[in-house]
Amino acid sequence: MANKILHVEDNADDVKLTALAFRKAGVPVQIEVAADGDQAIAVLQPSASNTLPVGVLLDIKLPTKSGLEVLAWVRSQPRLKRLPVIMLTSSLLPIDINDAYDLGANSYLVKPPNLETLVSLAQTIAQYWLRTNIQPVMD
Repeated sequence: MANKILHVEDNADDVKLTALAFRKAGVPVQIEVAADGDQAIAVLQPSASNTLPVGVLLDIKLPTKSGLEVLAWVRSQPRLKRLPVIMLTSSLLPIDINDAYDLGANSYLVKPPNLETLVSLAQTIAQYWLRTNIQPVMD
């Protein structure tokens, strides 16, 4: 069975490119998409699904709730506090980077400028987060 990743992204082109990058990288992953902060929280609610994702790719600039607000919510939830959250955003602002880490982001990655680099990033995410890293036990 493929690993499930929640991709929280409001830009439809970025959603398509990220899914394409994981396919081109040969990563067996099921990507579930939430287009805004409220949808992300709804997906992660206990009643939303019986299987949690193995990780979250989270943009910062989102409608309804920002990625930082979603991250703060995730870290406040006892059953989600160990869920790996990777910020995948275009922001290089030091305040965004620091806020993300202060709120408990596991990693902060900047969206690559082209598909080739995004494929490489998908391979890196898969190698580290899906193959090498020992996943926490989720309650």
